[in-house]
Amino acid sequence: MWTLAQEANWEELKYVISNGDGVDCREALIKIKDAVIGSNKQKGALISHDLVPIILNTCIDQDQSPDRKMDALVILGSLAKGSEAQVELLVKQYNVVPYLLKEIVSKNNSKKCVETCLSTLRSIFEHPCAPKENFLANTDVLKHFLRLASAGSSLKTQICITSILVSVCQTNEDQLRLLHAGTLHILSRMICYDNEDIQIPALRCLSCMCYSNRSVADNICVISFQGRSLPDILNSLTSRLFSAEIQLTAARCLTYIYRSGTLPSTDNRISQKALPTLARLCAESFDHSIIASASETLAYLIEIDSELQRTAAITNHLLKSLSDLLQSTDPSVKQAALCCFASLGANDEAIRKRLMDTYGLINAILNGLKDSNSQVKLSAIRCLHSLSRSVQQLRTTFQDYTIWEPLMGIFATETSIEFLIAVTSTICNLLLEFSPSKEPIINAGIVDRLCQYTMHADPALRLNSIWALMNMSFQSEIYVKTDIINTLGTKRILELVNDTDTRIVMKTLGLLRNLLSKTHHIEIIMRAHSCELLEAINKLLVSDHTSEVKEQAFCIIGNIAAEDENGDYIIMDDKIMCHLAGFLFHPDRKLQAGALFAIYNLVHRKDSWSMEKYSRLSESNIIKNVNELNKKTMRNKAQCEDYISRTLKQIVIQCKHFYPEILQ
Repeated sequence: MWTLAQEANWEELKYVISNGDGVDCREALIKIKDAVIGSNKQKGALISHDLVPIILNTCIDQDQSPDRKMDALVILGSLAKGSEAQVELLVKQYNVVPYLLKEIVSKNNSKKCVETCLSTLRSIFEHPCAPKENFLANTDVLKHFLRLASAGSSLKTQICITSILVSVCQTNEDQLRLLHAGTLHILSRMICYDNEDIQIPALRCLSCMCYSNRSVADNICVISFQGRSLPDILNSLTSRLFSAEIQLTAARCLTYIYRSGTLPSTDNRISQKALPTLARLCAESFDHSIIASASETLAYLIEIDSELQRTAAITNHLLKSLSDLLQSTDPSVKQAALCCFASLGANDEAIRKRLMDTYGLINAILNGLKDSNSQVKLSAIRCLHSLSRSVQQLRTTFQDYTIWEPLMGIFATETSIEFLIAVTSTICNLLLEFSPSKEPIINAGIVDRLCQYTMHADPALRLNSIWALMNMSFQSEIYVKTDIINTLGTKRILELVNDTDTRIVMKTLGLLRNLLSKTHHIEIIMRAHSCELLEAINKLLVSDHTSEVKEQAFCIIGNIAAEDENGDYIIMDDKIMCHLAGFLFHPDRKLQAGALFAIYNLVHRKDSWSMEKYSRLSESNIIKNVNELNKKTMRNKAQCEDYISRTLKQIVIQCKHFYPEILQ
């Protein structure tokens, strides 16, 4: 009989398990089990001696005794609690997940065997290497899991099942699969257990299911257990009578139900329970994990609602608590506090001023921009973006601290899409016409990079880049405009005008409006690019784009028509003149008004009228249609004083001298 020395004799153990009799094999398995539990070093030794296939074979072999099989399963479970690299080997090299699933659904295995397999699977699915994608697409496995989660199963089995579901619920499709399989009824029962070991994973699973999913949230609000609705049960769990973890997770569920659109922000369970609970859990007296999660959840809760932001700002010393958290050495806490400040300052000017004046937030943001932790830095940028919506802050604090400098440093060095989107969102605001930061940012050479990012595959980054260029071009000097159009190029502008994202099309048209806004500027730009620009506008007007997009196109036509003293670009373009005549009778009044705006600018030209040129107004039926529309409008008393009616009258008055025979 041999014994286990200080370091296991793995080759001998390997031989005994493969070739020894039942007693020796069992003893070897026990020695391995004792060696690997709690020791990643011994787990590594087991793996390096190729014992994993032998352990797996022991689990699979139907001739093995139940005791030996259980010992082998326990060893496998211990390996699943090893390092990331060790678990990755189990998943990718030894493919243990399908084996575990087969054992779990087998009718021949004992409850203890199934429970051990579930525990191993739970450990594996805590790692990113686990095969989570489409796990729930296997309906047979899902149904079996939910049967195992019944009230008759052991608590450990129910906990394992629920924890696994938390890990594999990754997409909207996964959420709906769980919903349609009847998971909500099972979770309702678990949440009402007087045992937080099962309540917490059940609450986590519920929060995963309803995050950004209106269908799940709607179903949650109509489900009840023992006569109480599920939202009311969640509401009661935010009480101080329960542990901080239960309070937090219940409040998170309510937050997600509200943000999914099922409950209004005015619901007392949101404004009077979830919000104060999360604010209270931001205090330094709680564990860092609780504080960080509570702050992030609170930030999400109040992010889009001004009234919730105002309520949070006066709740339970929240601002003081968050300010204290900014001094934390734990990056997750600091990052979450910055996220919460960003949401607090998203809309209300009074809150922004209070944050900056009372809590010295700007210094924390500046420190965050230099932080070595990427998530802290990203949250600092987002906080800055929130505060940059304030005209007052742009003109005072942002100028005093030259905020644009560290931002430009990040913009020049970061390659992460997430960072670039956050930075460009902030730069958009810093480039507004009234921002003192606009000129130094332009002088720092930002045009090249923004133009480059308009070609990026990510639509959010494309949008922000063209948006920033649009803001930059507003009431700018001609050198800025020519720099933009020369760097971006008319070809790229036309590509952006035809982008599949309507928001990008709108901002590109906004850029064109700003570029074509002064007589001298219009002449310079149109002289070089008129053919391409007018062709793009014509294509927009016959496209399937929304009325908002076409309205912007008419605004550009109107700008050019009013100012092109020498080019006559609009009046000499047959297609555009035809569009102007036709859209006068369009059922969408926005487009009617857009066409009238352009015609009004044509007939109120700064240069003198010429019968030779302006007979084109008659040839294209514009004058005839204006007269007809004017008469029709005059008969409708309800429309007599609106924009269309007033503009028509002014056009008619201006044109009567040249077209008395038409304008009777």
